[in-house]
Amino acid sequence: MSPIAVLTPEIPTEAEALVAGATKDIFAPRLGTLSTFDLKAVNFASEATVRIPASAARLLVQILDEMSRGNAVKIVPVHAELTTQEAADLLNVSRPTLIQMLEEGKIPFRKVGTHRRIRTEKLMGYKRQLEADRRAALAELVAYDQELGL
Repeated sequence: MSPIAVLTPEIPTEAEALVAGATKDIFAPRLGTLSTFDLKAVNFASEATVRIPASAARLLVQILDEMSRGNAVKIVPVHAELTTQEAADLLNVSRPTLIQMLEEGKIPFRKVGTHRRIRTEKLMGYKRQLEADRRAALAELVAYDQELGL
């Protein structure tokens, strides 16, 4: 397993956000169901065509979309283990709240000495389930309101 490069997310400048939005608008409609995506690089010493997997191109479009909104982006490999603070930040909860969730068994973790480590894939699975539960509860409330004629 290669070491994970730790990059500090940077909030894009206004100019970078505009470039990101324009680039996303060019890429997004061209993705379709392609298995690879060819890019022509003109700023290299010799013009070269670079081929990237379509999944990487879709990820690039998502990154550009977030940047165009002025958001910083952080990429974490799914096999990576997060600290409790990183995991809390991803769930948008406090670190003590996350630790309580871990101790209640809501999210699997392991201990390295006295430190808790959470696999990204497990944390994101929990987050997806939480969001699905919220959507289901909202749909139930909407149905109830419709029954009452509100």
